[in-house]
Amino acid sequence: MIGIGEIAPDFTLPRTGNGTGETTLTLSALRPQPVVLYFYPKDDTPGCTIEALDFTRLAAEFAAAGAVVIGISRDTLPKHEKFCAKHGLGIPLVSDEDGATCVAYGTWVEKTMYGRTSMGIQRATFLIDGSGTVAQVWPKVAVKGHAEAVLAAVKALG
Repeated sequence: MIGIGEIAPDFTLPRTGNGTGETTLTLSALRPQPVVLYFYPKDDTPGCTIEALDFTRLAAEFAAAGAVVIGISRDTLPKHEKFCAKHGLGIPLVSDEDGATCVAYGTWVEKTMYGRTSMGIQRATFLIDGSGTVAQVWPKVAVKGHAEAVLAAVKALG
């Protein structure tokens, strides 16, 4: 997993519109804004839904602090759009269908559930400063209270 002080790997990926009309999102194009990039396993599952709703609930506070919040998973763009519409999400989601960005950030990992091993996304969040450098990392995120902790870190950054 990439760490604090490293340059965040750039990407251009398909994104949900959220009324913007934009179809792709390029990380480096967001500079000099700080970016909260959170990786999550799957749309419309309990933990992922809570996390997305928490970031949406705090979206105005993140914006007031000058930061952009972006969710990323390997789900397709149509699945992201459906997830956003179903839950009224107010943050962009990007689709890393081929997994290259997950690999670049080190969130595509071997996971074990019920004795079976498979590859999947490890829930993790990266706070990227205005110069594109990773300022903070939350590996193996526990969802409860996470969005608030990230917001506090964003405010401390500014």
